[in-house]
Amino acid sequence: MPIKNRFAELLPEITAWRRDFHENPELMYDVHRTAGIVAARLREFGCDEVVEGIGKTGVVGVIRGRQSGSGKVVGLRADMDALPITEQTGAAHASKTPGLMHACGHDGHTAMLLGAAKYLAETRNFDGTVVLAFQPAEEGGAGGLAMVQDGLMDRWGIQEVYGMHNSPGLAVGEFAIKPGALLASADEIEITVTGKGGHAAMPHKAVDTTLVASHIVVALQSIVSRNADPLQSMVISVCTFQTDSPAHNVIPQTVVMKGTVRTLDPALRDLAEARIPALAASVAEAFGASATVEYRRGYPVTMNTPENTAFAAAIAEEVTGRPTNDVTPQMPAEDFAYMLEARPGAYMLIGNGDSAFCHHPAYDFADEAIPYGCSWFATLVERRMPVSA
Repeated sequence: MPIKNRFAELLPEITAWRRDFHENPELMYDVHRTAGIVAARLREFGCDEVVEGIGKTGVVGVIRGRQSGSGKVVGLRADMDALPITEQTGAAHASKTPGLMHACGHDGHTAMLLGAAKYLAETRNFDGTVVLAFQPAEEGGAGGLAMVQDGLMDRWGIQEVYGMHNSPGLAVGEFAIKPGALLASADEIEITVTGKGGHAAMPHKAVDTTLVASHIVVALQSIVSRNADPLQSMVISVCTFQTDSPAHNVIPQTVVMKGTVRTLDPALRDLAEARIPALAASVAEAFGASATVEYRRGYPVTMNTPENTAFAAAIAEEVTGRPTNDVTPQMPAEDFAYMLEARPGAYMLIGNGDSAFCHHPAYDFADEAIPYGCSWFATLVERRMPVSA
């Protein structure tokens, strides 16, 4: 079955929801308006259970099928939060909140899952239970982890979980996925180099932390090129470099550098966490300085379970009538990874057409993708939990 006719009928309504979310973006866990609308819609649809406040401001909706003998429980997830970016789309539905915008399409993700919820509550043409998770704080706040820790999987007995993200550059009406690592882990590093401040005209009487830190920045790349398997992916980027020097002629006493570490392999992540402090300390020592490293683990690798990935791809092919695109792993991170650590499942990419890329001020979600996303969510539930004759 291709796109469900019901979603063609519902497209103006779902689009209106999406554009309303877009006009009223909210950050991190402060998604009270969005979550309130989601909860109200789910109740309006006739969901069997609607619970707010999971993972601080997340919303969970439960829909039971017309049959329950299978005992299966499938989880579907969408994210609700926006970004601290000033919008430059010029759209009629542009953000009404200065400095905030939906620059990653979470407004579209939420609207598509709401559309699927409305259809599933109307038809209930499945044998089992679907649990709809609308989460806050994907953009750096680990809202997915917060929902898991708040009992999302255990309280509702979720057995497998699926999510979706729009993909600029992929044509509308197309899907892409791969088994295994799809998106990278994202960790933070903060390196503090301490030397001996002094006059810039007399560097021999100081220990120049700027020079030491510069060598550390260069040396860190040896971890990528000489410690990591060249067939594996790793990114180490130093993104800020701050000294305590107040003037152009003062050698600073300390330098603080901040950056990110991205990998697609948990073993490489362990390697980076071990090697970065050791290398920074040894380079600093060679110059007569010292270096300390704070390594903070962030989102883990988004790891698609092979069997669930194959099933998700088959559903996409059923919806579109075309093969699902294979995709190379990407180095951005996604906190749906926490849900995939808790349960088997898969994360699907849906085409957003020739739009600006995510996190760009000119980005906007493609409303014409809505029927495809809704159909994928709904068909997945019906095929995963088919009604017996």
